[in-house]
Amino acid sequence: METKSRARDGAPRFTPVDLDNVPEVDALLSQLGVGVFDRSSVTTSLGRNDNWSGRTSDGTQVFVKRINGAERGARLERTVTFCSASENKVATPRLMGFDRESGLLVFAYLSESRTGNELASDNAFDEALCARAGIAVAAVHGMEAAGFDTAPHPLPPTASLEAVTFPYYTQATAAELATWRLLHGDAELAQALRRLREADDESIASRVPIHGDMRLDQFLFAEGQLHLTDFEEARIGDAARDLGGFAGEWLFQAALRIPSTLADSSPMGHTPTHEEIIATGVGEIEQRSPLVRAFYAAYLEHAPVFVREDKELATRAAAYAGWHMMDRMLATASSSTRLSPVSKAAAGIGRTVLLSPAEFTSSLGLEA
Repeated sequence: METKSRARDGAPRFTPVDLDNVPEVDALLSQLGVGVFDRSSVTTSLGRNDNWSGRTSDGTQVFVKRINGAERGARLERTVTFCSASENKVATPRLMGFDRESGLLVFAYLSESRTGNELASDNAFDEALCARAGIAVAAVHGMEAAGFDTAPHPLPPTASLEAVTFPYYTQATAAELATWRLLHGDAELAQALRRLREADDESIASRVPIHGDMRLDQFLFAEGQLHLTDFEEARIGDAARDLGGFAGEWLFQAALRIPSTLADSSPMGHTPTHEEIIATGVGEIEQRSPLVRAFYAAYLEHAPVFVREDKELATRAAAYAGWHMMDRMLATASSSTRLSPVSKAAAGIGRTVLLSPAEFTSSLGLEA
């Protein structure tokens, strides 16, 4: 069982999977010429993949990830392709080596790093840093397309909009099932999600190499530089997906703040009205739109010309921001027993944006 601790950089750390049960990790490190892990230095971060951070016997600091779950081979290959294409173009942790058979990837460890989520929580992911993120995403979209996966992105999961599979049903949390009940009962939302998925095809002008899973915690700030990480979903796709992911993260941050803002501004024992909740949500979004605006302006300045000339780019990005709220609700539900009011509020905001994305490009900050 993982136990929580905290590393010197302030990031949450957990007791890692016992390396004695994964001998291929030390075998790969030895093959790379850096020795084996110093077990006393090894920690891990919470995530869907097993991972180990620490010092090897020759003093090298490394981060090792073992890709778990479905499509392990494809996710590893997408990571390797991205790292190769991004060299000298996008700041990423250096890929030192990998083992296809065991699904292992070894990266140079970024010491004293902070995730974008941690920075956002401390109000340190400011407009200047958002602009740097926009430049980084533009560089991704300007990379050579050769070698990138061309398979359709799996999200939104429109096949599940009619019914979830039996294996999923038997393993899902109560909150996940409650989420899908909401989605199954909303024909208008389901239609909007299908339109979004169907639009991501060869007809899109802005088909470029994309990150494919753009979230704040995919950014690491270390030694004055902003690094992009986690490339398992990288492929050829719609540039708007990454832009909407970034905007959606700030939309989600706004939703997370609604309860505490209402509590701070309401008298003791007062139950907020619907109008007060909406007004608070609008205010939280308006506070964060300058961050997205700084990101988007910097992105457009450095993006490929044909992407900048895409007249529907901002509208599609807004739609993806709306979907991002649904995605965050599903992700939160996977470790919960019930849907929280915050998750429901976030989903409601996302639904509104998804149904009329063109109306929200300006308020989200997706304007030149």
